[in-house]
Amino acid sequence: MPRFVTHLRSTKIPRDAVHHPVFARFYARMSVTADLKGGIAAHREELLSGLSGRVIEIGAGNGLNFAHYPGAVSEVVAIEPERSLRQLAAGAGLRAEVPVDVVPGTAEALPVKSEAFDAAVASLVLCTVRDLPRALGEIKRVLRPGGELRFFEHTLASGRALATAQRAVDRTVWPLLFGGCHTARDTLAAIEAAGFELGTYRRLRIPERGVQLPSSPCVLGVARRPMAVD
Repeated sequence: MPRFVTHLRSTKIPRDAVHHPVFARFYARMSVTADLKGGIAAHREELLSGLSGRVIEIGAGNGLNFAHYPGAVSEVVAIEPERSLRQLAAGAGLRAEVPVDVVPGTAEALPVKSEAFDAAVASLVLCTVRDLPRALGEIKRVLRPGGELRFFEHTLASGRALATAQRAVDRTVWPLLFGGCHTARDTLAAIEAAGFELGTYRRLRIPERGVQLPSSPCVLGVARRPMAVD
């Protein structure tokens, strides 16, 4: 029996809540190239460094994070709603050095029990969820008090011109072309509004050089569920 079943809630899991087969094929190719040539792999390494215990990963995509989990992680439950990406993630999970179980589900209704995890990982996924406050509330629910949220996400640009461009493309073509991605979300503000204690973080630009895209401004850091029980 799979390891993750002890953490699952007794609710029906939506198996195809998200279906973007064309984008999934594009993302599977583009993300591998970005890891190798765009420096994303180093950011994944930084994101996951020092993790231990049970981890839930939200929106695992094709599983590129799996190779970077440190050996102190006892289990990764990876949630991925898109069928094609979930199949790729399952294959990556088999090659990982830590136990990984890939399951269907959405960020707004995580199919796992409350306070079951020591850490949660959100990597280039919060831009795509349909209801960001609800998704962050679910992440908070499944973390034990004091548990960490590690995030590496697109965010609203600090400069007015690029922020204006982000809002414009978010209202038009960008979500349609890129699997529901919204580049102008203020990730840090949303995490704090959900009741997390914001820890260390840094802003970065991807790619580091060249023309800035609406998706270029990113933030990488950690937040914690407060120790006090809500």
